[in-house]
Amino acid sequence: MTPNTRLSTMSKEIYAVTGFDPARLLAFWAQRADDILTLAGEHLLVVAISLLLATVIGVGVGLLVWNNAIGRSLAVTSAAVILTIPSLALLAAMIPIFGLGWTPTLIGLTLYSLLPIIRNTVVGLREVSPAIMESAMGMGMSPGRVMLTVQLPMAWPVILTGVRVAAQLTIGIAAIGAYVGGPGLGQMIFQGLSSLGSRNALNLALTGTLCVIVLALIVDGLFNYVTKLTTSKGLRA
Repeated sequence: MTPNTRLSTMSKEIYAVTGFDPARLLAFWAQRADDILTLAGEHLLVVAISLLLATVIGVGVGLLVWNNAIGRSLAVTSAAVILTIPSLALLAAMIPIFGLGWTPTLIGLTLYSLLPIIRNTVVGLREVSPAIMESAMGMGMSPGRVMLTVQLPMAWPVILTGVRVAAQLTIGIAAIGAYVGGPGLGQMIFQGLSSLGSRNALNLALTGTLCVIVLALIVDGLFNYVTKLTTSKGLRA
């Protein structure tokens, strides 16, 4: 067999394994549009719920520890340690306790979202000038009212940036939730990877991956709009 023949044979084998064909991919999208939209909706829902939980917890923790050196160090370090745990390992460790499905996925995504939210909450609150807070208190405001009406609004853009980073992080990690039977586009990716060589294996993996990227871009644009909409003109860069 000549070198050229070997290369031609290898090319045919690679094509047979991957099965990539743009026309076939478009046809696959047309045939599976309902499934793709359903999985994309599930993906967004699990990310939204986990992000909401993480925001409540993260901002709450940040409010408690922002002015306490030991407390904020412990909070940020603990969240950072959680983020270093491989996602597959964390999700697999929760199977004996929570089983398969939405629950371990939600818990895992919530835990991974905490670090940027806690850190940015602490940073945002600490960046507010003490002189501004003293002036507010001098006007008769209680510490709680100063926090709600002065400090939090001024720290809001930084806090929202942390939530925005967490959203991008969880959109990607949510795909791995399919490993524990979680919802979302990861089901297509894992199905494609586990059936390499079949007719639609690459179409499944590519579709899931591309949809995750598109969702990330859409969500990032949405956060950018919300940030501009909810930040007072005096605080905009």
